[in-house]
Amino acid sequence: MVGDLLKFAVESAGENLTKLRALDLGAGNGIMGDVLKHHGMARAVGADIIPEARDAAYRDRPHVYDEYYVSDFTDLDESDHEHLAEWSFNCLTCVAALGFGDIPASAFLQAMQLIQSGGWVAFNIKETFLDKSDNSGFSRLIRELIFSEFLDLHQLQRYRHRLAMDGSPLFYFALVAKKNADIPASFLEEHGFAGA
Repeated sequence: MVGDLLKFAVESAGENLTKLRALDLGAGNGIMGDVLKHHGMARAVGADIIPEARDAAYRDRPHVYDEYYVSDFTDLDESDHEHLAEWSFNCLTCVAALGFGDIPASAFLQAMQLIQSGGWVAFNIKETFLDKSDNSGFSRLIRELIFSEFLDLHQLQRYRHRLAMDGSPLFYFALVAKKNADIPASFLEEHGFAGA
């Protein structure tokens, strides 16, 4: 769903998916990377904090990622930051990893800062994260970003992500936006996300 919406949004904007260089955050064993390559994306770089995820991606989908970093995006070392910046990413994807403690808000923000202004951001979140009754830090961050001048929302789609163990449907939102500018420290401080 996220890959298809990204493709639709990029093409609707008159741009070409083959010119995108994506950072796939929380890449796991490469399912999203496989979708990106299927849609013809020029470059895809995986990133995950777990070495076993990289090993699984290289085992299951050895030709998907141009590079795969095992890094903690809450505390990127200088060398990894320099290497990641050299890719000149203009797309960030993150699927099924946000808001559950898997990828903290600070890691997501760090990844977003690596994306060029005018680049694309595509991710999914559990439907409750857009509900104002959810006061978790990640939920507030996503709501603030969506309605900020730093992101321009292109697609928002509610869909059945999967079934729970009891067979009940779990609904997510897939979002695709354009990054208008880097998020300044003042925005993070104003909304209580400094050091998030």
